[in-house]
Amino acid sequence: MGSCDGGVAVIVKRTEVVVAVLPMAESRLPMSNLDLLLPPLDVGIFLCYDKGSKDSNNEMKINMLKKGLCQVLVPFYPLAGEVLTNSEGEPVLLCNNRGVDFVQAFADIDLHDLDLYCPDDSIHANFVPIKNLGVLSIKVTEMKCGGLVIGCNFDHRAADAHSINKFLVAWADITRSNYPGNNISTLYFPGENDMVNKYVPCFLRSLLNPRKPGHLDPAIDDMYILCKTAASNAPPLFHLQSRIYQISAYQIQRLQSLAGPKRSKFESFSALLWKLLAKAAKEDKKRCKLGIVVDGRKSLTKSSFMNKKLSIDNYFGNVLSVPYSEASMGELKSLPLSEIANRVHACVKSAANEEHFKGLVDWVENHRPQPAMCKVYSIIPSETEEAAVVVSSGQRFPVTQMDFGWGRPSFGSYYFPWGGSTGYVMPMPSATNDGDWIVFMHLSPKHLDFIEKDAPHVFKPFVF
Repeated sequence: MGSCDGGVAVIVKRTEVVVAVLPMAESRLPMSNLDLLLPPLDVGIFLCYDKGSKDSNNEMKINMLKKGLCQVLVPFYPLAGEVLTNSEGEPVLLCNNRGVDFVQAFADIDLHDLDLYCPDDSIHANFVPIKNLGVLSIKVTEMKCGGLVIGCNFDHRAADAHSINKFLVAWADITRSNYPGNNISTLYFPGENDMVNKYVPCFLRSLLNPRKPGHLDPAIDDMYILCKTAASNAPPLFHLQSRIYQISAYQIQRLQSLAGPKRSKFESFSALLWKLLAKAAKEDKKRCKLGIVVDGRKSLTKSSFMNKKLSIDNYFGNVLSVPYSEASMGELKSLPLSEIANRVHACVKSAANEEHFKGLVDWVENHRPQPAMCKVYSIIPSETEEAAVVVSSGQRFPVTQMDFGWGRPSFGSYYFPWGGSTGYVMPMPSATNDGDWIVFMHLSPKHLDFIEKDAPHVFKPFVF
């Protein structure tokens, strides 16, 4: 079992605002109905880079990062804006090129001494910035060893992980292409060739327009709930803690074999997590809910777009749904992993189709401007509820593509201590590209401790 050694002293050297390199006319970009299901939450990402052998001049690297950011904010212009509230009380994106808060800092610690097992102590605020204004904030920290940590924090109402991943790849590609001897990229600026269309983000909200007349599926009422009162600023009643683990490719393959040949690695992992939470419970009658984040891009057809040249894969915004399943602790304890994996698969299947997402858009339209949210996020542990956890697949996290010109990162992870009572878990590919997983987990300390004790061969605290 790992241990948390406390925080790290980080000194801020410079703070500035980076704006798009080209002037832009101010405009408002409406939130889609699926964006409106997100409360004002910020999501963090951080990437760790060793000193490397190509260039040890960190000042030049940081200047190149800012130059690339100026360029990539032209096509990804909403990230340089702000989120305002309209007359109906709903959020809207003001695309005014306010810019991105960019912080340059120094940490008097070697990268490989950084405690990534306990990111709440080491990463929070130190390497992933606290976002105050705007949609996106970035912090670049020089380490004593000469390495760098790039941290980002973005407003989840403006984008999901899929969208931000596209932004990160574009930012890395442009920055890398700007290095001396490389050709300056034009892939992210308007043009006629197919490569442009492959990379430019799409903001056509018509993809997610409600149908007329709409169709209300009663099943949506079981997944989503209206927020009848404003969110409270009081601290959560149920304290959760973040930890980061590494799972070997061998253990992932073993889990999949136990879950059955028709089950994905993600489904197999989610089944194990659900069973471990049940095993940690003392009362078999209590229930546990497992939510699965489903990306709807594969479910929504290409014909939904007005411009056939634009790929649905490039839609920028939230295209997510979170179906969930529940069972008693006693039932989960008694079931084999294969049966639990079948239930996870059925949960995913219930939302991974075009009709579900179109129905969800219609459901939101029917209740606007009343805010709503995923029901599984509203769970508070009680006499009948043991726990609830949401698992999001980060398998498309492009960590190996995050080469800004001095090599790939040695580590990368999302960081999302969202502050509620429902746990959040996100497995991602390791930067080593060897089939291992990096798993960000935000659960109660008692559940984390039990998981480490019961399955130490699977969940290993991450160390460099």
